Amino acid sequence: MTTETLQWTAVCAASDILPDTGVCALVEGVHVAIFHVAQAQQFFAIDNIDPKAQASVLSRGLVGSLGDRIVVASPLYKNHFDLRNGECLESPEHSVRAHAVRVQEGRVQVALA
Repeated sequence: MTTETLQWTAVCAASDILPDTGVCALVEGVHVAIFHVAQAQQFFAIDNIDPKAQASVLSRGLVGSLGDRIVVASPLYKNHFDLRNGECLESPEHSVRAHAVRVQEGRVQVALA
């Protein structure tokens, strides 16, 4: 699938997400966490539901890096999720989906995986 064939949903203005923070959006009924990572000058999107706690909280986690991986730490159990692919570093069985994200005309858009 190419970026042209994905179904994109506009979420918010890119300027609405402060650097190194996240927001939650409901995209086609799915809670999605969208992050603006200053060091990478990129936006990332993963499922917002912490699989261990079953709570919609990942968008409120701390953004950082572990080695060369850009991660968010869950505010509940402190598990680290790779923002590029959704992998949970401590417990891969608790990984989440990563979604395509882009900025078009100043608007953040997400396409579900």
